[in-house]
Amino acid sequence: MTALILALVAGAVVGLALGGLGGGGSVLAVPALTYLIGMPPAAAITASLIIVTLTSVTALTGHARDGNVAWRTGLLFAAAGIVPAMLAGMVAGHLPQAGLTIAFAGVAGVAALRMLRPAPAPAAGEVRPVRAGAAGAGLGAVTGLLGVGGGFLAVPALTRVLNLPMRRAIGTSLLVITINSIAALGARAGAGVQLDWSVIAPFTAAAILGAWDGKRYAQRLSGNTLRRLFAYALLVVAAFMLADAFI
Repeated sequence: MTALILALVAGAVVGLALGGLGGGGSVLAVPALTYLIGMPPAAAITASLIIVTLTSVTALTGHARDGNVAWRTGLLFAAAGIVPAMLAGMVAGHLPQAGLTIAFAGVAGVAALRMLRPAPAPAAGEVRPVRAGAAGAGLGAVTGLLGVGGGFLAVPALTRVLNLPMRRAIGTSLLVITINSIAALGARAGAGVQLDWSVIAPFTAAAILGAWDGKRYAQRLSGNTLRRLFAYALLVVAAFMLADAFI
């Protein structure tokens, strides 16, 4: 019963992040599954990819209905990350768990610091394919290696590299997350990880419901407020994981 309650609460928080910010689902889901529910790290990473994929698809439909998804841009950005995501997913199974935990905390901390910086106004001009491809490939590698959808890094990349407005970047990020997560799952399909569906199912259900609420609340709050709140949450997660790795 305790695991069920924790899964529902954590799932709601993950959904709020995805629906409201277009990212942050996995970077919250993996620690929740590992530290609150007690899943082994490898199982937690695979479970987070399942949860985030299904939740992102649901949230994506709402943002697409509002016209806040740049389909062509998102598909090009995500396509560059598919192969790196699959390759990194295969490599991840051979790396020490402590190293992955430290890397995960580092990525979360960097993402938080980037979110705390004021977002620049979208600049006019054409997208540079090389920069866009490099950003997409890097995002895919992070997705496969650490089991994160990459949205918390995709939104800054979409606004700074591809010059998308914040609302449109959030919706497009969900498209990128979905594609990257599916690719990473494909790489992990034969890993033989045991998954606890009694936890994953309610976690996912709560995340999907939370994503709808996150989208609605995001429309009431300023983008700066949303970014700062989420950045502080990421810093707490990063500090906790580093402490666990070294203590």
